[in-house]
Amino acid sequence: MGDTGRRSSVPRKEPYPMSLLPPPSPDRRLALYALAVCLLAVAAAVVSFVQGSWLGVVWVLLAGLSSNMTWYYMKRAKVTRSGSVTG
Repeated sequence: MGDTGRRSSVPRKEPYPMSLLPPPSPDRRLALYALAVCLLAVAAAVVSFVQGSWLGVVWVLLAGLSSNMTWYYMKRAKVTRSGSVTG
C-alpha cells in the first residue's frame, strides 16, 4: 500500500564514499610530513656529499630522525584507527 512504484527524484547517497585510503587523521598527516622531510634530507645529504662537504652528515642524521618519526606516527595512526589504544 505504501509503494507506488515511482522512483524518488533525489538520488540516494551512500553515508561514506568508498575510498581505498583511510580517512585523514592528525597522526597520518604528521607521518606524511615526516616522510617528506626524510626524503628531502636524503636528497640534501647526497648533494652535499657529491659536492665534497661533510655537512652531509648532519643531513643523514636528520633523515634518520625523521624516518623514526614517520614510523612512529604511522604506527600510532594504525593503532588509533583499529580502536585499541595502549599506553
